[in-house]
Amino acid sequence: MMSSITRFNESLMSHQTFVLIGIPGMQEKNSWVAFPLFVLYTLTLLGNFTILYVIKSDTSLHEPMYFFLSMLARSDLGLSMSTMPTMLSVYWFDFREIPFNACISQMFFIHTFQWIESGILVAMAFDRLIAIRHPLRYRSLLPNSVVVKIGIVVLSRGLCVIFPIPFLIKRLPFCRSNVLSHSYCLHQDAMKLACADTRVNLLYGLTVVISSLGLDVVSILVSYALILRTVLTIASHQECLKALNTCVAHIAAILIFYVPMIGTSMAHRFGRHLSPIVHMLMANIFVAVPHFSILLCTA
Repeated sequence: MMSSITRFNESLMSHQTFVLIGIPGMQEKNSWVAFPLFVLYTLTLLGNFTILYVIKSDTSLHEPMYFFLSMLARSDLGLSMSTMPTMLSVYWFDFREIPFNACISQMFFIHTFQWIESGILVAMAFDRLIAIRHPLRYRSLLPNSVVVKIGIVVLSRGLCVIFPIPFLIKRLPFCRSNVLSHSYCLHQDAMKLACADTRVNLLYGLTVVISSLGLDVVSILVSYALILRTVLTIASHQECLKALNTCVAHIAAILIFYVPMIGTSMAHRFGRHLSPIVHMLMANIFVAVPHFSILLCTA
């Protein structure tokens, strides 16, 4: 009896690493995904660094819209560098093991940059609202000091919301499979492998999604409702279209960012019956496709 208890207690602490996966059941085809991911990663780095350099060098771009764009570029770089090296090591070199603490660190940075980017998209919607409703007072309503304060609030919110996640995961014993569903670490993915009560993690994750994601989406919808109301009062049809055209790229970036994120979250919570390949594709889209949002915003 004592020996069985001892073996059980040892198994609770046995997982010092997690195993990441590529294409489920088709590991020999992982290299097919590696090269497109490498190209995407390279273009993301070059594109975002170029945007940051151009905005910094050209004083005519020292406007709130471009400051928010530079914040989006930085968060996009952070998200890319948090995920792509691990994904490339899995798909290209078949290096699939990741230490437990490294996995926790990666999920912290992924989720932090995810919420920072969401907050920046809200700030950009607010920026478009001010620019269209009060074009003559745009600079006075959004001076550089206000832009900096908004950036600090967005950064602080992202860090504070995700700060408890590593501690919530670290307290859990992992005595089941240590194979994750993706080629990088996510809180909801690692949580499913725990052999203990995860209701605290579930409740906290649900609270974050409702309070942060829900608030961000509602804020964006309200901003665009006010923008649409303002645009419809413009007498000139040409000026109306011109005003709406300034929002097209931002709307596309919002859809590209939120749809994969919500889809991946829903798949984890309600799609356990789905094929592992579906989960893999959605997870890769979640971290790869939103990188194009920054390029859309510069269009």
